[in-house]
Amino acid sequence: MSEPDLEELDGGGLSDTTRMIVHPPDYCIEGPSLPLEPRGPLSCLGCSALVVLLNGALLLLHAVLMGVVFGVALLPTIVVVYFGFQCHSRVLHSSAPYCRRLLDDSSSSALIILGFVILSPLLVVAMAMYCGLARRLRLFLLFQPCARARYRGGTWSGFQGPELGGRCCCWGGGSSVKAWV
Repeated sequence: MSEPDLEELDGGGLSDTTRMIVHPPDYCIEGPSLPLEPRGPLSCLGCSALVVLLNGALLLLHAVLMGVVFGVALLPTIVVVYFGFQCHSRVLHSSAPYCRRLLDDSSSSALIILGFVILSPLLVVAMAMYCGLARRLRLFLLFQPCARARYRGGTWSGFQGPELGGRCCCWGGGSSVKAWV
């Protein structure tokens, strides 16, 4: 190779003292965002702690929402299996009047089997309900990456209001690009 070809491979004629523009990583499809000012070490630590607390609160909200949705959707299975185990003579054998009059061992076994058979379809329904509710409430978009805490001047990602029509708002700009996932 000739000497000019080697210079092109080394860096295209840029010197080591060339200043690089520092900007946060792109989180949207819309392209690079404006260069932002890096935070100081203490400010970065405080903002990182705030981002971690926000993400922890959102994780707790997801867990509570998931518990409520799954509890409601799986209530028939829970009730059927509970009464099946409660009235079976080899498990709990309750002396409740409905166990003595209505349920013997074979009907209690049938309730237990029925409860476990309807468990899988109800799990699918519960997961679909949870995902649909979280998507409608846009809960997945509220999580913030910790890299956002390193730069000053940007806005939080997510949705800033209904006027954006469900578009991604990364560092203050809206995107008109929609992706089907």
